[in-house]
Amino acid sequence: MITSSNHILVPIDFSEQSLIALQQSFNLARYHHSDITLINVIDSDFMQKFTGFFKGDDANENLYKSEIETKLNVLAAQTALDSGLQINTMVRTGKIYEELVQVAKDLNAVLIVMGTSGGSDSIKKKFVGSNAVRVINEAHCPVISIHGKTHRQGCKNIVLPLDLSIESRDKVNKAIEIAKYFGSQIHIISLFDTDDEFLKSKLTLQMHSVQQFVLDEGVEVSAKLVSSKDASDTVIAYAQNIDADLIVIIAQSDSEFSGWFLGTEAHDIINNSPIPVLSVRANDRKDLYEYVLS
Repeated sequence: MITSSNHILVPIDFSEQSLIALQQSFNLARYHHSDITLINVIDSDFMQKFTGFFKGDDANENLYKSEIETKLNVLAAQTALDSGLQINTMVRTGKIYEELVQVAKDLNAVLIVMGTSGGSDSIKKKFVGSNAVRVINEAHCPVISIHGKTHRQGCKNIVLPLDLSIESRDKVNKAIEIAKYFGSQIHIISLFDTDDEFLKSKLTLQMHSVQQFVLDEGVEVSAKLVSSKDASDTVIAYAQNIDADLIVIIAQSDSEFSGWFLGTEAHDIINNSPIPVLSVRANDRKDLYEYVLS
C-alpha cells in the first residue's frame, strides 16, 4: 500500500536502461525525502499489434500481469535493501505515456526518472523515445531522462544551455536548487547562430546576468558563449567535454494550444545525450526575470 505523499516515479520495463534509471533515482529520493514508486505499464495494444500475445484472452492477460507484479515486487524488495529507501510498486494497463502522466498526477510526484533508449534506428527505439517525449510534454512535474550507460552517483557538473527566451530562464532556479544540495558547479553555455551583433550582445548580457544571479546564490558557475549551427550537438559535446552529470532544459508553453512542447533541439538532446537530461516546466519566477532584465 502506498501511504507516503512524496514520490519519485520510476517506470520499469526490466530493461538495462530502466534499471540504470532506478539506480540514479536513489540520491534524488534522498534529496527530495521521497519514496520511490516503481511502475510497469502493460501496453496491451502494443502487445496485440506486434506479438499477438493477448488476443483478447483475459486469463492470459491476468497471468502476465501477475508475473509482472511478482517480478516488480522482487526488484522492490532488493532495491529497498540496497538503498535503505521506501520502495513502492504499481502495475497499470493502458498507453504507456498516458498511464505514467496520470499516476504521476495522482501521486503528486515530485519527479519522474525514466530510462530511454532514444535514437531512431529501430521500432523499439522510436517507441521508447516517443513515450519519453510525451511524458515530458504532459507530466505536471520535472522529468529526468537517462539514455547513457555509465553515470556517477551524485552530481558534480550541471550544464545549463541558455537562449533569449524568457521561459528558458526558469530552469536556472532548478539547477541552483540541485547544485546547492550536491555541491555542483553550474556551467552556462549560450549559443548563437547569427552575425547580428545586437543579438549577440543581448545574449552575452543575459548570460552574464544569469551567471551573477547564480553566484549570488552561492553556487560556483562558469559561462561560455559559443557559435553553433547545431545546438543539440554542441551542448552534448560540451557536456561530455566537462564530464557533466546533468543537462537542464525547458519544456516551453504553447499559448495557441495551451499545452507544452519540446523544441527540436531539446528533443535531440534527450534522444542523443549519454548524460541525464532534466526537463523542467516553465513557472512564473518573477525574482529571476526582474534580476536578469533589470
